[in-house]
Amino acid sequence: MTQLESEALVLRAVDVGESDVVATLLTERVGKVAAIVRGARKGSRRVGGALEPVHGMAVLLDDRGAELATLKEARIVRLRPAAVSCLESLEAAGIALRWARHLFPPRTPEPEGWRVLVELLDALDEGRPAPSSALARAGLAMLAAVGYGLELEQCIVCSRACPDGRAACLDPARGGIVCRSCGGGPRVLAATVRDAARALARGGGGDVGTDAVQVVLDVVDRAMAAHAGFER
Repeated sequence: MTQLESEALVLRAVDVGESDVVATLLTERVGKVAAIVRGARKGSRRVGGALEPVHGMAVLLDDRGAELATLKEARIVRLRPAAVSCLESLEAAGIALRWARHLFPPRTPEPEGWRVLVELLDALDEGRPAPSSALARAGLAMLAAVGYGLELEQCIVCSRACPDGRAACLDPARGGIVCRSCGGGPRVLAATVRDAARALARGGGGDVGTDAVQVVLDVVDRAMAAHAGFER
């Protein structure tokens, strides 16, 4: 029997049978793990109310390498009350957790992806920047963390640089901007939107306009769907 202790986040929880739950966890140590939680819906004292998304947990898993580990103990170690009491922040957190569930491969440590997700949840709890900006910034960083970062500076086909202050054609599924000479892309980013995306990708963008952020979020979600294989 192999026991694993780690910090973790709940990505999803599904009821199974009369009292059990199968939880998809993102752990800091071994990445995404599916775990059965025996008696969770009957008020298990070893788990209690710890299986809540957004809050940070410390977990003890019985992990023998099977498809499902067994969650033996869980306790909340990082409460984020402000994030769960604000509808916009809670919705942003839910989108990010869905991205992580689809994007991160099973049982593969993702230290950078873990850091990005935790920092997003902390930012949502602190209320700065706006939830949509924080989510867009985190989405770009999550794509980069697993090797799918969007190229916003030059054509992904011919490597021709796109000058500052210029609009660009973008293909989220292919991973970045494509110049017209190379066929262009299905989405045209206005210069202001491209500048916003570049600022967010660099970890800034606190003052990015709402309209630009919504376009960036749509692009990020399309890229996530293309690489992770989920339906939008």
